[in-house]
Amino acid sequence: MYKQDVSDEDLGIRAFKLKRAKAVERAVERLRHGLSESWKDLTNDEIEELEWVLGELWAYAARSDWDELHFGRLTMSDVIRILTLGSQLRRHSRPSVEVLREIEAVVRAEGASSTAGQSAGE
Repeated sequence: MYKQDVSDEDLGIRAFKLKRAKAVERAVERLRHGLSESWKDLTNDEIEELEWVLGELWAYAARSDWDELHFGRLTMSDVIRILTLGSQLRRHSRPSVEVLREIEAVVRAEGASSTAGQSAGE
């Protein structure tokens, strides 16, 4: 008889990581398509950082909320704002939930003009 070496917890973690990776891949594809030629202005490091930030956002957001985020409508200004917030998230310079809420607000605003006033408080 075959003994299973993988616990249910390990399977759950793996399923979570796979779902997150697929969701981030779809979001990045929509973002790339939406930015069109501007996408080429991002470096590989910035794209990797963006993928990490979106993965953190996916883990934070409710699935129903994630499905309503329109990554294809983001502007390059939005991406720069998200990368800036992602840097704060990595450095733990602000509470994680606060930063993730702000990232979600940037994505929900769907355009830099509607998020321009948000950074005034920093």
